[in-house]
Amino acid sequence: MEEPFSRLLKKSIYPLLILLSFGCRLCFCFRLDPLVATSTLVHGNYTAISDFRVVNRRSLFQCIDPNPFLQINVSSNPSLSNEEFVTVTVSGVLIPSEMDWIAMISPSSSNVDRCLRSKSSYIQTGDIRDLPLLCHYPVKAKFVSSDPDFLSCKKKECKKYNNDGICELTACSGSVTFHVINIRSDIEFVFFTGGFLNPCVLRRSNPLKFSNPNAPLYGHLSSIDSTGTSMRLTWISGDRKPQQVRYRNGKSQASQVTTFSQDDMCSSIFVPSPAKDFGWHDPGYIHTAVMTGLQPSTTSYYKYGSDAVGWSDQIEFRTPPAGGSDEVKFLVFGDMGKAPLDASVEHYIQPGSVSVVKEMVEELKNCNIDSIFHIGDISYATGFLVEWDFFLHLINPLASKVSYMTVIGNHERDYADSGSYYPGPDSGGECGVAYETYFPMPTAAKDKPWYAIEQGCVHFTVISTEHDWTENSQQVAFNFLGIKCRYYVIDMVSTFSKYKWMKMDMASVNRSRTPWLIFMGHRPMYSSYLGIGSTDVNFRHVIEPVLLESKVDLALWGHVHNYERTCSIFKSQCSAMPTKDGKGIDTYDNSISNYKAPVQAIVGMAGFTLDNFSIAADWSLSRFAEFGYVRAHATKDELRVEFVSSNTRKVTDSFRITKY
Repeated sequence: MEEPFSRLLKKSIYPLLILLSFGCRLCFCFRLDPLVATSTLVHGNYTAISDFRVVNRRSLFQCIDPNPFLQINVSSNPSLSNEEFVTVTVSGVLIPSEMDWIAMISPSSSNVDRCLRSKSSYIQTGDIRDLPLLCHYPVKAKFVSSDPDFLSCKKKECKKYNNDGICELTACSGSVTFHVINIRSDIEFVFFTGGFLNPCVLRRSNPLKFSNPNAPLYGHLSSIDSTGTSMRLTWISGDRKPQQVRYRNGKSQASQVTTFSQDDMCSSIFVPSPAKDFGWHDPGYIHTAVMTGLQPSTTSYYKYGSDAVGWSDQIEFRTPPAGGSDEVKFLVFGDMGKAPLDASVEHYIQPGSVSVVKEMVEELKNCNIDSIFHIGDISYATGFLVEWDFFLHLINPLASKVSYMTVIGNHERDYADSGSYYPGPDSGGECGVAYETYFPMPTAAKDKPWYAIEQGCVHFTVISTEHDWTENSQQVAFNFLGIKCRYYVIDMVSTFSKYKWMKMDMASVNRSRTPWLIFMGHRPMYSSYLGIGSTDVNFRHVIEPVLLESKVDLALWGHVHNYERTCSIFKSQCSAMPTKDGKGIDTYDNSISNYKAPVQAIVGMAGFTLDNFSIAADWSLSRFAEFGYVRAHATKDELRVEFVSSNTRKVTDSFRITKY
């Protein structure tokens, strides 16, 4: 008997539906365009070339997918809290693919129609294909295949039964979890197929808003002078009205409020920077307030916010010791950045950062740490501004409790024709604007990020290796033709030589008050890793004699992503070697009669992918390509320094410098 047409139609339409859904979502995994591949060497240091890194360069289109069952759902209240893990589920998937992925987008209003149309506008991504995927770069993404049940379709759901009650069509589902923090602007989750190379949109979630986008968040402390009696607190909020910090039994200080805009970002007139265009994210408002009348080396409490926007939790913090006092304990590291807490893919991931922060938090709990120094390459946002929020969230358990002092690095400042000494676009167009707004240090003026501060028995001299350090350098904020950056104002009157400043600063140190002189900058003088730009011999030739003349005890650097310690070194030669003390620890004699040259150490192993060593050098006494941090304890007679591996929690290197 001939089957009815309706049954024949049902028999044919569902297989056809599956075939169409599968065929329209086929993805061919191409490698990066040859033009991109050849630019990897050039762009790798500041753009982290990867498929996801250049996803905004892909043409965006809606998938031709006739699947009527496809849905995306988010397991969250309509209003998001300041921090939560959100589960996103896609269901009704007929043919699961390895190329299916979900992106978190903010703001949810991002639309390709607003994007620049010129290929050249996006050349700094390292890719020069057609139009961008999104004007606002996806904050993070995950392949749905990270759900182990997705590709195997273990979570089945029948979508169509026949007249006999037998399932004719099943669909699959998969779930992934995202770590979401309050970034003020609303977000949405978008389901793509085609991988990062050939993406098309399948479904979008409804926009999700934060319950309090004005909440005061990510408070972090810094010192403003050497007295230990005042501390600056900086925090972020979506509200521009002044707020308060309340501390020490009823004291309060109102906040000063600032922000920055896309107009403040640096960019060539020919090639717009990520910060200027698709990497931009509204930073909200940055509040700062100075707590005064504190006591050095003392524990106290504060909270910040307002009745209108809410208050932070009450936070316990410790003031640093006053300059000239007997001792100080501090942690120091460089090149940390951040990594996702949800195993997602992001713009720039520093794989060691989470473990290093975790161990330093334990250090603060177990020891009386007075302060922290972060020597350059702070967040690695590099023009993707939302990364700053995630970084500030990561360091909050540290920076909210002790003074968190910073040094500018190439990934905060460098951009061609912006006044940075090195011309590469390492900052992605931020040009130090975001860094100096988020981390105000006790500097003389904007874009003069060098300073000196004393804590305990140590005088710290902090310079910028990213500004002209030559002997006749005049530190003005130039605004060259072709640069668009109105944050820094040309000042032809208050020119200042950084070289002369550092000489005067170190020459003025009272060594009976602060016997230890520690010098900090981002780019090192010596490294046995021979990567492009790892060291600058000209920098060494100019600055090293100043260190020797000033009798610097220890010079600390970042930039190279490992740990390495030298002998007492000058002009690539060991002027003195340490001896072993009774415990077998290397000991340098820096007493007045025996001082020979500074000890130098690279401490850039706090997060960024590690650099292996290229050569064996006679001056290199200890070196490790391991994630970790350095802790130091200075008394009037001894400076003890230890490198702690965050993987093993063990002291991997230890040395002493003595004054007796």
